[in-house]
This record gives sequence, C-alpha cells and structure tokens, in this order.
Amino acid sequence: MPVTTVLHSEWIKIRSVRSVFGSLAAILLVTMAITVLTAATVGRAEADDADAELLFGAFYALNFGQIAAISFGATAISTEYANGALRMSLAAVPNRTLFFASKVSLIGTAGLGVGLVTSFGAFLVGQLFMGDDAIGLSEPGALRAAFGGGVYLALMALFAAGLTFLLRSAVAVLSVLIPFILIVSFVVGDVAGSAADYLPDRAGQLVLHQHTEGSLDPWAGLAVTAAWAAAALFAGWWSLKRRDA
Repeated sequence: MPVTTVLHSEWIKIRSVRSVFGSLAAILLVTMAITVLTAATVGRAEADDADAELLFGAFYALNFGQIAAISFGATAISTEYANGALRMSLAAVPNRTLFFASKVSLIGTAGLGVGLVTSFGAFLVGQLFMGDDAIGLSEPGALRAAFGGGVYLALMALFAAGLTFLLRSAVAVLSVLIPFILIVSFVVGDVAGSAADYLPDRAGQLVLHQHTEGSLDPWAGLAVTAAWAAAALFAGWWSLKRRDA
C-alpha cells in the first residue's frame, strides 16, 4: 500500500475521532485560556517581582498545554486498541513498521503544527496584558523559547504515543505521566537537584528560560526530551512488532 494512502487514512482517523481531535485542539484552547486568565489577573504583579523571569513566566500556560499534548498522543494510539480496531488497521496495512511510522509521523506533525501556533500565540497574546513590562520576540532568548515550546509540546505527544503503544492503554499512560509531571517531577527536583534536569519534562522546559543553570543548555535539554520520546517510541514499535494484535 502506498505511503501516501496510509498517511491519508491515519489523518482521517485523527480528525474524525472526537476524543483525538478534541485533545489536539485542547493544546491550543487550554493554553490560550490560561494565558489570558493569568496575564490579565496577575501578570503585572508578577512582573514587579525582582526575582521573576519574565520570559519563562510568559510560557506558564504551557504547563497545562502539555497535559493536552500528552492526552492527544495517548488517545491517538489507544483508539487502535478499542473494539479490535488494531486488527482491522493491520489487515489494511500488514506492514507494521509502515503503520507505526505513518501514525507516529502524523502525531508528531500535528503536534508540532499546533504546538508552534500555541507557543507563539501564548507568548504574543500574554504580552498584550503586560503594559510597560511587555517583552517582544526580539528579547534575547524569546524567539528560541517560542519555537522550542512548540517542539516541546510535540515531543511530549510523541512520548505519550510511544508509551501507549507499549502499555496499550491511554488510561494507564495518563495515570502515570500526568501525576509524574504535576507532582513527582517537582519532588524529585527538590531532592535530586541538577540531576532532575534530565527528566523529560524539566529538560524540555529549559528551552523556555532566558538563562539556564546546571549542566544542560536550552537546546541540550530539548534533546534530552527528544531522547526520552525516541526511547518510548522504540519500545512502542518493538511491542507492536512482537505482540499479537
């Protein structure tokens, strides 16, 4: 079967399954809503704090957008394990590697496209509420942070997708990743110090900082997150190849 045909069929799945498309749209919608809410209410007050990092604060809402990105990656795969859908998909595309690559590439492309719009949009919209404290894309590190934020969201979606191929359940993946990112990562960070920079979420978010401390620079941190995503995808591919549908 031609690659373009497989890609087209997988895109139809993403846009037609309500839970999958809804989680993709939520990356943008949730992030923008939180951006407007926080910038309009406490943005100026935070800017008056001498210790506040204005650039990193501009991307605060990505903490919520990443949850939607993880949900998108997980639900895009878990639908294949509902009601025997995977058996039908593999009957149509017997080459499991082609099926896997097509699905993952579309998740990554969609996640990156929406992620970039989300990251740049959150930054630009948030600055509308900052008055004299507003910063622009010409601020040192701002353009890198906005672009890197979009890449980070796509990588988290791919990370979740790989784990879902491995665990075969969006519920299992979300039950592990969301508490880890919201709670465990911060606890480990307080205990482990700079070693916590190598966790997938904390490493990727280094790109949002104007200046970083520790052993990783912003791009190296994003590379660490990419390595986590690649490892999860490899494990997911191996699981798909070796296990029965």
